[in-house]
Amino acid sequence: MGKIKQSISEAIIAVRGGGDLATGVIQKLVHAGFKVVILETAKPLAIRRTVALCTAIFQGKQQVEDLEAILVADVSECSAIWADGQIPMLVDPTASSLSELQPTVLVDAILAKKNLGTNRKMAPITIALGPGFSAPEDVDVVVETMRGHYLGRLYFEGRAIPNTGTPGEVGGKSAERVIHSPASGAVKHIKKLGDVVKKGEVLFYVGKVAVQSPLDGVLRGMISDQVSCQTGLKCGDVDPRPIDQVDCFTISDKARALGGAVLEAVLWLGREKNLF
Repeated sequence: MGKIKQSISEAIIAVRGGGDLATGVIQKLVHAGFKVVILETAKPLAIRRTVALCTAIFQGKQQVEDLEAILVADVSECSAIWADGQIPMLVDPTASSLSELQPTVLVDAILAKKNLGTNRKMAPITIALGPGFSAPEDVDVVVETMRGHYLGRLYFEGRAIPNTGTPGEVGGKSAERVIHSPASGAVKHIKKLGDVVKKGEVLFYVGKVAVQSPLDGVLRGMISDQVSCQTGLKCGDVDPRPIDQVDCFTISDKARALGGAVLEAVLWLGREKNLF
């Protein structure tokens, strides 16, 4: 094996996306000692906003457990943010900042269920979460995101399980716990994340259309009121489990599992490619 080129503390990892699952990935990478920068859209559509670092886009910063993301204007601000133990976030949906960042690793954690432009030329190590990618053609490795036996599996050849269109089962409910917008328009919140709600209660409005809870449970996801909804957009999530089994304010088991898988992939490929 040749000379090691970088220490982990010197290596930059760019993560496309800052939603709730991406946040679990980011936590593992930060804990391992990497410098992480988040590349987001100007109007993130995450619904589990209390555990999504992308909320920093709307309010300048966001704390999730021991992580704090800070919105920055350009790449030149990243070093100072890392020095303070925080995570810089850029509005950069096309990943145009990569030429200046020069990351060792790029992680696509957008979870769009399709490839929005990520390719192996973007960094020495490229990793993508979920359907829409093929390894090694698009990226070095694809991470399985489907709940169940294969969650977190690494595919160095092939693809993740195709999108079924049916949400994973939680508390015995799957599709019925997820809310899709019945209309297009501005969002006005009535309830807040973490509220206990009853079936039929109004959670928020899209334009003039009331969006009601589909079942009894805890309001775990609700789209930001700083974005406009389009008809059919996923905009809410009610967790039907007993309140003592629901935590809207810490990273989920699935997000932590995916974080561990991505960290494994980074270390594995870093060793194989003699990068750090």
